[in-house]
Amino acid sequence: MCQTNEYVLFMALNYIWIAFVLIAFVVALVQMIFFGNTAIFNDILQSIFGSAKSGFEISLGLTGILTFWMGILKIAENGGALTVLSRIVAPFFSRIYPEIPKNHPALSSIFLNMSANMLGLDNAATPMGLQAMKQMQELNPKKDTASNPMIMFLVLNTAGLVLVPMTVMMYRAQFGAVNPADVFLPIVVATLCAWLSGLILVSIIQKINLFNRVVMGVLISLVGFIVGLVYFFSRLSQEQITAYSSFAAAFIILTIIVVFVIMAARKKINVYSTFIDGAKEGFHVAVGIIPYLVSILVAIGMFRASGAMDLLVDGIRYLVAATGTNTDFVEALPTAFMKPLSGSGARGMMVETMKEFGADSFVGRLSSIIQGSTDTTFYILAVYFGSVKITNTRYAVIAGLAADIIGILAAILLGYLFFH
Repeated sequence: MCQTNEYVLFMALNYIWIAFVLIAFVVALVQMIFFGNTAIFNDILQSIFGSAKSGFEISLGLTGILTFWMGILKIAENGGALTVLSRIVAPFFSRIYPEIPKNHPALSSIFLNMSANMLGLDNAATPMGLQAMKQMQELNPKKDTASNPMIMFLVLNTAGLVLVPMTVMMYRAQFGAVNPADVFLPIVVATLCAWLSGLILVSIIQKINLFNRVVMGVLISLVGFIVGLVYFFSRLSQEQITAYSSFAAAFIILTIIVVFVIMAARKKINVYSTFIDGAKEGFHVAVGIIPYLVSILVAIGMFRASGAMDLLVDGIRYLVAATGTNTDFVEALPTAFMKPLSGSGARGMMVETMKEFGADSFVGRLSSIIQGSTDTTFYILAVYFGSVKITNTRYAVIAGLAADIIGILAAILLGYLFFH
């Protein structure tokens, strides 16, 4: 991988982590000196210990669910389900990657990566994405500069099109949500908005014809799906919205599992053994996130305990209120602030929001929708471009962040529509 890109990524996270700690300490000093709050340092210390414990417990609680879904994905991969999904989307993707020959293996890797991403299994999608980048690099005439297909591929990845947002629902279950899947449809609609905006922006820059019959057919179908979904739920009561959303989530997820198992069984694959192989990978993933989750939760806990987060949120709330706009969404903005920079940071913000306000509160649900609406732009660009030693990323960062902003704005609007 490109050490420069990885260095930039980790230095950015390093500065974020240091900033949280130092700002928390400075704000605590201000509270002690000017307001006589001598208990603030003990509050921060207790927050450190509590956050470290919470990070460990949350990671352990996710172990079972992660091992299960990694096992299911392995069944889907070996049973040919992901290959079938890739064939379904092939006519569309071959037209938005016109510089890749139709029979080139990069297309297959892209399809598999996108299919895994749509199932919300990021760790399983990454190896396929790295393989796609390697294959696209073989076609790239300028080995240090991002090619058009690479940029399209990564912007669509940062937009984070997800049809099964399992990770968010797992965290909601951890924090006692009555219906962990009630954010399912808002997340799907928000991530579709982000994905469409990324596709349209990059297509305009690369002069890709979106008015092709196949492309337009897919885009019109997606837009029609979004509009129809929003219109349908806008006419329902809050109770009906929750009931329909929960049913759709449960039905789709269970259907996906059953289809994967049936396809693998028909190919006479040892389904149980395949599941175990995938589950082992899931276990290692769950254990591996412990230090990352603990580190970010500790820093965020200090930042919140010191009162620094309250100052930031109050400042934004004041500015929003001055315009006459409803300010209920402001408490969920920390998740949005962190999302493009760090997946673990955004996840930590979401967890902290649910801990403070409750998983079923408006801001708890909204932070969950924001978390699922896009992917982590800087991390994805660093890892994928770094894998093929790309140093000139051209407009990939700007396009990725633009898609993030659209996704986050859509998440806020949908949060009001579904839960306010």
